[in-house]
Amino acid sequence: MKLLLDTHILLWAAGQPEKLSDKARGLLSDTGNELVFSSASLWEIVMKHGLGRQDFRVEPGRLWRMLLAHQYRELPVTGGHALAVARLPPLHKDPFDRLLVAQARHEGMTLLTVDEQVLAYGEGIVAG
Repeated sequence: MKLLLDTHILLWAAGQPEKLSDKARGLLSDTGNELVFSSASLWEIVMKHGLGRQDFRVEPGRLWRMLLAHQYRELPVTGGHALAVARLPPLHKDPFDRLLVAQARHEGMTLLTVDEQVLAYGEGIVAG
């Protein structure tokens, strides 16, 4: 399965694995799954790290290098992804989360998230 990881799953996997659920740990360690992160998540981390948010203390460049070194695949944001956001119902206001849902659907991936509002999108979204 191709798993697109939401931003908090990425942060927890990299620096606070104890926050991951057993289900998320299992999905992340399953060698049959392809682990994917969005460049939008890196952008979100850069923005919130710059604002001094305590839950975004990781150095974004270090995280990016670590993800690539551990064979995570980076998914760039495309025009098709941006247009796919317009097809989403207004269940969530966060633009980063809406883009991740749109990317997952556009690419035929499963989005792994801990966000209850994102889970409300249903199809293709898995609780982590």
